[in-house]
Amino acid sequence: MFKKNCMCQNNCEPNCPVIEPAINKCVERQFCHEVNHICPIHTHVINKHIYNHTYTPQYTCSEENQVINNDPGCCGGFNNNGF
Repeated sequence: MFKKNCMCQNNCEPNCPVIEPAINKCVERQFCHEVNHICPIHTHVINKHIYNHTYTPQYTCSEENQVINNDPGCCGGFNNNGF
């Protein structure tokens, strides 16, 4: 399975190191990054002005004075002309 490889080209010495097959190591790393996202939020405010109308009556009054003169006249019911 393993081949004995010597550093020397033609004459191999008995104490030549044996080159083993390469061992591959896998190192898995994780990098966490924080990505800032801007999420615009707009608030629209509607102000409702509600007017409740109430009606209060304002009474007025007028007065008229009439004078009725029931005088049969002077001098016994005759006018000034004598009739």
